Amino acid sequence: MAVAIPKTVVLAAGGTGGHLFPAQALGEVLLAQGWTIHLMTDERVHDYGKNFPAVETHIIPAATLSFADPLRLPGRLWRLLSGYRTAKAKLRQLQPAAIVGFGGYPSLPPLLAASHLGVPAMVHEQNSVLGRANRLLSTRVNAVATSFADVRNVPESAKARFVFTGNPVRGVVQQVAGSHYPALTPNGQINLLVFGGSQGARVFADIMPPTLAALPAQLRGRLNVTQQCRAEDLDRVRADYALSGVKAELNPFFNDMPQRMANAHLVVCRSGASTIAELGVVGRPAVLVPLPHALDNDQLRNAQSFEAVKAGWVHEQRTLDPQHFAGVLERLLSHPAGLKEAAASALAHGKPQAARQLATLVEQIAAGQRPASLETLQT
Repeated sequence: MAVAIPKTVVLAAGGTGGHLFPAQALGEVLLAQGWTIHLMTDERVHDYGKNFPAVETHIIPAATLSFADPLRLPGRLWRLLSGYRTAKAKLRQLQPAAIVGFGGYPSLPPLLAASHLGVPAMVHEQNSVLGRANRLLSTRVNAVATSFADVRNVPESAKARFVFTGNPVRGVVQQVAGSHYPALTPNGQINLLVFGGSQGARVFADIMPPTLAALPAQLRGRLNVTQQCRAEDLDRVRADYALSGVKAELNPFFNDMPQRMANAHLVVCRSGASTIAELGVVGRPAVLVPLPHALDNDQLRNAQSFEAVKAGWVHEQRTLDPQHFAGVLERLLSHPAGLKEAAASALAHGKPQAARQLATLVEQIAAGQRPASLETLQT
């Protein structure tokens, strides 16, 4: 008689939106399938994990390993060791069927502890460049799921474990998946959405008002701008838009961002992995401005993958100039057919089934099956 698999899964992730949102998407699917979810993360979860479907959240000590500041390295190693011990005790208590890591150094202690306890484990890489924590773990886990078909910095000894699933998006994004692209008439309103990820981006507060002010008056008058701004930038950005006559709604955070993305004719944004995934699932064209100092240039690689399928346009931050950028936006907004074609390409690039495919992978490693049996997930 077969022994039933315990229906508990631990998800481990860094506490920012880029790590927590795909973990949340997987958690929503697993919860609907009858699994009990526990989350291991850091203190930032209080900002980005309010809707996480876990019965309990466990704060695990962690620290970023950096050899640039050797004097702080011993303290960081000690904190990681403390996190390992904490996670190991929790895993012994929970006895999960599997653990899934979503990157960030807070995922490192739980996954290392799982490896030593013999708990089936996998990691998910959101970016097109394998992150440092996932790189360390890739040779210790049963499977590595990826958001992109082509991932850089993969250890040769771990390649057989890699499975392309796509990047899971949350249920609130799935609700507007494949929304009809809004009609863009010659004299009609143009919905422009501007955001910089879960923490905003100062560069858009600086560059977008003068850029939009430089547009021809007829085009500028049609704009309906929704822009995410940091709280300290709101007043000056609002005043700048008022001076140029641009209609704009500004906020540090929009609770209904997926719906606003669905309403947009064009998006101007960073190129974090979750942003790329959501643009693809909803099906919206975007001008992508990668974070210039991202580790391993992962945002640039993400953006280039989106541009390669003709779903968007990459403009590096160092090249942004209001007059030039205004010309870019004028050409795009004056060509509705091109935007619609890019929206269709974005939708074709999306992976709306990623969360379900990842859940299938979790169930298979929990049952002791090898990643090689998951070739059908890639079709």
